Amino acid sequence: MANGPVRLGIIGCGIMGERIVRATLAHDPALIRLTALWDPDPAARARLGAGLPDLPFVDDADDVIDRAETVYIASPPAAHLEHARAALAARRAVFTEKPLGVSLEESRDFRDMAGKAERPAAVNFILASAPSVDSVRAWIEQGVVGRPERLEIYARFAQWPRDWQMDAAGWLAKRQEGGFTREVISHFLFLARRFAGPLELQSARAVFPRGDGAETAVEAELTAGGLPLRLTGDVGVIDHADHNLWVLHGSNGSVRIRDWSLAERLMPDGRWAGDPDAPGHAEARPLILKRQVEKLAAMTRGAPHDLASVGEALNVQTVVEGILASG
Repeated sequence: MANGPVRLGIIGCGIMGERIVRATLAHDPALIRLTALWDPDPAARARLGAGLPDLPFVDDADDVIDRAETVYIASPPAAHLEHARAALAARRAVFTEKPLGVSLEESRDFRDMAGKAERPAAVNFILASAPSVDSVRAWIEQGVVGRPERLEIYARFAQWPRDWQMDAAGWLAKRQEGGFTREVISHFLFLARRFAGPLELQSARAVFPRGDGAETAVEAELTAGGLPLRLTGDVGVIDHADHNLWVLHGSNGSVRIRDWSLAERLMPDGRWAGDPDAPGHAEARPLILKRQVEKLAAMTRGAPHDLASVGEALNVQTVVEGILASG
């Protein structure tokens, strides 16, 4: 086992790349250290470098892999597996953004490759480290839900991409790689799988605009470990930026996660009451990123962690692509 801080290389300087860069720089350098960073877009490198001087930019993705022992891949989805395969082949640990890929065949091949590789691989589903999930899990263990009966997932957006994603609209707004089902709903599908079991798609309907734009609405019926799951999502119906719900109903009661960070339970009088001990939305994101970085370091060193596995990510991708193929 290697000594010293984990040497992290990052491919991609977009939204998620920057967030992991900042989370790593804010962390104890004795645990993890940023050693290489690259993006093919000079403007993306310049933007990130302007706010964070002395970043260790390198010439290409191969340089990132050479200088790191674990590689975080934050490129657009179509390039995820290209970089992930190269990193695993070089005996580097891999942490890639979701979705795992855009081709199910390539993702299945990567799953098989990762299962035989000398180094570990995981996928960045942020709800693996969310305080809201901790609260829901605790309520379930306390018997608040009782026997699980059904799940619901809702995701609504005023527009897609959202305002803060417009720099990536070139792919996020397109059918081939983008859309809210891959980018947002996949997180909540992962959570359903993590709590209830493997996902199976029963029926779906996706609505697309003319041309190559991403979906504007989806509906689906699934199961998670045999538990019924109802999914709906749309664009342009609400006025505020976005709203999402993950809801678990059971024989004793219901719990939910609202807008990523708010864990709530259904009270006997019909009110949804939050966990008073949970951090607020502004506090939750940096805490999630800190936890993900810590788990990435643990994975790299062969220690226990609960980051999303490649198998879990492939199950989510299979369902997501099935939903989108219905349009």
